[in-house]
Amino acid sequence: MRPRHFLCLLLAGLFAGLAVPAADWPQFLGPNRDGTTPEPSPRLAPEPRPVWQLPAGSGFAGPVVAGGRAYLFQRRKNDEVLTCVESATGKTVWEHSRPTDYEDDFGFDNGPRAVPAVANGRVFTFGAHGLLLARAVGDGQPLWEFDARKEVGAAKGFFGFACSPLVVGELVLVNLGGPAGAGVAALAVDSGKIRWQLTDHEAGYASPVAASLGGRPTGLFFTREGLVGVELATGRERFSHPWRARMSASVNAASPLVLGDQIFLTSSYRVGAILLDCAGAKPRVIWSGDEALSAHYPTPVRHGELLFGFHGRQEQRPALRCVDWKTGQVRWSETGFGAGTLALAGAQLVMLREDGELVIAPAVATGFKPTRRAQVLGSNRAAFALADGHFYGRDKKHWVAVDLRAP
Repeated sequence: MRPRHFLCLLLAGLFAGLAVPAADWPQFLGPNRDGTTPEPSPRLAPEPRPVWQLPAGSGFAGPVVAGGRAYLFQRRKNDEVLTCVESATGKTVWEHSRPTDYEDDFGFDNGPRAVPAVANGRVFTFGAHGLLLARAVGDGQPLWEFDARKEVGAAKGFFGFACSPLVVGELVLVNLGGPAGAGVAALAVDSGKIRWQLTDHEAGYASPVAASLGGRPTGLFFTREGLVGVELATGRERFSHPWRARMSASVNAASPLVLGDQIFLTSSYRVGAILLDCAGAKPRVIWSGDEALSAHYPTPVRHGELLFGFHGRQEQRPALRCVDWKTGQVRWSETGFGAGTLALAGAQLVMLREDGELVIAPAVATGFKPTRRAQVLGSNRAAFALADGHFYGRDKKHWVAVDLRAP
C-alpha cells in the first residue's frame, strides 16, 4: 500500500468518531475516546427509569453500544464471554465464549478488565490473560486472535491485561507491555498481524488514544513509564515523556486527554498531573504537580477549558474536582466524594460512584451542584456507556439500561 493512501485511511479512521451516530458509544470512553458523547444534554427525568436488567459475570469491563446493540465482556466460571443484546430491549442476539485460566494474584477479580471496541463490522476484546480476539458483529464468530503472551512474551503485570483496544482506520492499537520492543503495538484490523511495535515499556493500565498533532495522525500511549507518541502511518516514535511513580507498586491508569497540540496526563502515587505542549519534536511542560488532579484509575473529562475528575487514591475516598486546563488551578473540590467513573453529556457531568449511585451535575466552575441522584447498581469499578439518552452500566452481578430522559 502506498504511504499516501495509507495516511488518508488513517486520517479517515482518526476522525471517524465525528460521523458516529449519536446513539452509539462503541468503545472505551465513547465515540471520541475522551469520555464525552456528541449528543446534547438530555432533558432529564426527575427519576431515571430502568429499562432492563440482565445477569452479569465477573470482571471490570464496562458495556458498549453500537448499531442498536449493547455488548458486555464478562467471565462465567472458566470462560470469558462476550454477550450481544438488543440495546432497546435487552434481548440476547448472540453470545460467544472462550476458555480462560486467568487468576488474579491478589484475589480481586478473575474477569476481563478491558472494554470491547466495535468497528469495521467487528468486535474486539482483550482478555485478562492477553488474548486479543476479533469477532464478527453479525453472529459473534471469531475472525482472528492474537495471544500477547505467546506472540510477544508479554506479562500480565499486577492485575492482568487491561488495555481497551482502539481501532483507527486499518489498525488496532494496544498497550501490550511486551519485552524486546513490543511494549506498544498496532495490529491489522483484518488479520491481527503486527503492523508495527516499539518500546520496552511495561503496559500499565491506561488505554491508547489517537489525535492529529501538527497534522500527523499520532497514537498516544500512557505506558507504565510515561507518554509515548507514535506516528501511526510508520510506527516511528515522535516523542516521549517520562511520568511515573518511583515506587514499584504503582500504575498509570487514566488515558491521555488532548486539546489541540496539548496533552494532559494524570496519575496517583504522588505523581500528579501534567500538561504538555507536544507541537514540537520534544514535549514542553506547561504545568505539573500533585496538588491539582491526581487520578488513581478513572480518566477525567474536559468541558471547554475545565477538567473534571477524581483526585486521590481509590481506597482513601478521593475528592471530585474541577480544575483549570490552562493552569492547573483547582476551581472547586468536593472532599470525600468517593471513587467512581465519569462522562460528559453535553454540559452535564454523569458520574457513577463505586457504591452504584448515579449522580448528575452541571459541568461548571462555580461549584458542585448535583441535580439528580439515584441508586442504579451495586458495588463496581467498571466504566459505563451513554447512548441515546440512556445509561448502560454494570456491577458484580448485573448489567442494566436506564433511561435518563424526561418523558
